[in-house]
Amino acid sequence: MADIKYQEYFIREPIEIGKFAPCLRYTSDFENTSFAIRWHYVTEPWLMEEEPHAHDFDQFTCFLGGNPKDIRDFGAEVELYLGEEGVRHLITTTTIVHIPRGLIHCPLNFKKIDRPIMFINVPLTSRYVKKEIASSQT
Repeated sequence: MADIKYQEYFIREPIEIGKFAPCLRYTSDFENTSFAIRWHYVTEPWLMEEEPHAHDFDQFTCFLGGNPKDIRDFGAEVELYLGEEGVRHLITTTTIVHIPRGLIHCPLNFKKIDRPIMFINVPLTSRYVKKEIASSQT
């Protein structure tokens, strides 16, 4: 393919095959950016993150209904724990959660999936690093 002006701004096929369904995954390869994204189409219960941890960057987690014609069509129950005390939050509607830098979070458990949902994780960093925290949850 011939060089095309601005071609360096495109990442083609940013797909990762892992322990779950293939997902869109992008960690910034561009200098001077503070952004990454990971997108999952969740079709069955899944304990995504078991251990509480924190980051040195802000993060946004998006929980959307899997119907592209109506992302409010949310057919799931997702548990997300926040803070040192592990406060349980039950997500049952399309939701965006801001996780400020330093806030302890997780476990993240896609507990019940009646209809597929989309999970989009947007860390504001080019390098995703977790700081593990000793779990106080049972």
